[in-house]
Amino acid sequence: MESLTETLTKLPSLAIVVPCYNEEDVIADTTSELLATLTELEASGRIGPDSKIYYVDDGSRDATWPILQKAARENSRIVAVALSCNRGHQNALYAGLSQTSEDMVVSIDADLQDGPENIAAMIDAFIAGNEVVFGVRAERDSDTWFKRMTAEGYYRVMQILGVDLVFNHADFRLMSRRAVDTLLEYPETNLFLRGMVRELGFRSTTISYSRRPRLAGESKYPLRRMLSLAWKGVTAYSIAPLRAITLLGLIAGGISLGLIVWVLVVKLMSHSAVPGWASIMVPVLFIGSVQLLCLGVIGEYLGKIYEEVKRRPRFHLREVVGAASRESSAPQRRVTRSESSSLER
Repeated sequence: MESLTETLTKLPSLAIVVPCYNEEDVIADTTSELLATLTELEASGRIGPDSKIYYVDDGSRDATWPILQKAARENSRIVAVALSCNRGHQNALYAGLSQTSEDMVVSIDADLQDGPENIAAMIDAFIAGNEVVFGVRAERDSDTWFKRMTAEGYYRVMQILGVDLVFNHADFRLMSRRAVDTLLEYPETNLFLRGMVRELGFRSTTISYSRRPRLAGESKYPLRRMLSLAWKGVTAYSIAPLRAITLLGLIAGGISLGLIVWVLVVKLMSHSAVPGWASIMVPVLFIGSVQLLCLGVIGEYLGKIYEEVKRRPRFHLREVVGAASRESSAPQRRVTRSESSSLER
């Protein structure tokens, strides 16, 4: 049993969680740099020797998993986790968080565009008393004009809708053990971690950094996935679209009333109106389009409710390599619902 002095002077351990999907082109360089980062952080007295890197393979179709397996078997600081199939970036990240037991957890993408050199500043902020440290991009000069305008516009729209997000923050962050354990208690199936972490309410701060160019390969977030994540964030954290339907209905009713008055005036004051056409077609087309829009928005929310009430596991673990030392050093870690359902199989 550790003495009180040893407990008080023990350096905090760090877990770096890296979701991976078809990253065979960058994973070797990523591993080399992250291991070097752990060595530098340990040498500077910021972290203890029991720190680790957790790779989560999100159903990759290339050689990512064999590379991760080999790395985990050759280096005790690496844990490789494979999901049974592709579950998406947010679920893969959540799966990685659920496997950790360290005092601090940093999430970072495999392409290392959010440079690991910024982790030292995050740890300093953690030592200063912050339980969540958000990495915020200082500028977006490397993005195209379209990407920059849509990304910044999205954050502004979310703020207007009442969603509390950190501007220009993605998923590069540090969380304390307590913050991670609290996050793992959230039962949502539709994960939007950028909003969920902010909602935890623990003391937090931000650090600014400049993003690197991608090492190799291509972005795993094309426009389609970006739009999907954006819409998930809106529907997961705001009911403003539902309230907008009421407003839209009032506006549509006012316009329809105006059209009715106009049709009656034309009918009574003029002989040029085609009998029955305006009074039927204009209101029908207008009200019909409004109804379809409203049904679409309501249907989206009903779909989210349908997915949530089923309470299906977010992911299933297919294989974990290099976790023996972690499990033996942290027997108190609870098994999540999604993990237990996978183990039962």
